[in-house]
Amino acid sequence: MRTLTRTTTEERRRLPLSTADVAIRADEGVDAGERFKGYAAVFNSRTAIGNPLRWGFYEEIAPGAFTKTLSEGDARMLIDHDSYYVVSRVSAGTLDLAEDTRGLAVDSALDVALSYVNDLKANVRNKNITGMSFGFYVIKDDWTLEQVETSDGQSVDVEVRRILEARLIEVSAVTFPAYEDTAAELASVTSALLQRGDRGAIEKRAKYRPELRDLLQLVGPQTGAGDATARADAEPDPQELTAVGSEPGESTRETSTPEPAAGPAVTEPAETTRSDLDARALRMRGLAARYGLQLSSS
Repeated sequence: MRTLTRTTTEERRRLPLSTADVAIRADEGVDAGERFKGYAAVFNSRTAIGNPLRWGFYEEIAPGAFTKTLSEGDARMLIDHDSYYVVSRVSAGTLDLAEDTRGLAVDSALDVALSYVNDLKANVRNKNITGMSFGFYVIKDDWTLEQVETSDGQSVDVEVRRILEARLIEVSAVTFPAYEDTAAELASVTSALLQRGDRGAIEKRAKYRPELRDLLQLVGPQTGAGDATARADAEPDPQELTAVGSEPGESTRETSTPEPAAGPAVTEPAETTRSDLDARALRMRGLAARYGLQLSSS
């Protein structure tokens, strides 16, 4: 039989042009030319992901969240998250990424031998490029419950996600502002809930967005509070695999199913038929396709 294991998915966040401070500036180095500069992320800035009062949450990035990934990673700068349009790369010496007091600063060389780099320069100057974005995996985060006051004077509990450590994949100059439609917001909430792996958090939001209930098939049994952070602190599984069939620049990670604890063997109920198992497998494959996940043998 084949089962579906929970995975970590790539997440994306965007900054509007005014916050990203994107600009084309003269290169102060020996070689004449211009450079792309801006911010892909801003620290301690609270952003609404989805509808925080019902099925979303607030999110902020802690200073130092990128420290480890900047020392170990090899991020690229792209246009609209498309790996065909590679503008620069850390290991090539054409992309500088650094944390400062404001956030994740981007400083990229611009090779005009690439036609799309000339297009990028023109689009920034003409304000057709509306901001920056970054793709990342959450390594460690913290969820807290806070009370906010609504416009009608009522107090409502909302969840706040603080990203403490992230593995950076790429930064992008982007054409569209963040979350232009509900589908994009829902995708961001889905990724965060899968990473969190908290059944209670999923069930709470599924009251307002029933499609989120499908995620319950991708997470394990409910565990105690704080387990999301504990999972992030744990060493990665040596059998961790990279998913195939993902879009360029994107990946998911899959871990092998842990061995069951010692105890009585658990078998399928006697009334479970072959057709039941086939139907279940079909549902699981559908979920895998919907969320960009991968099936593993067990």
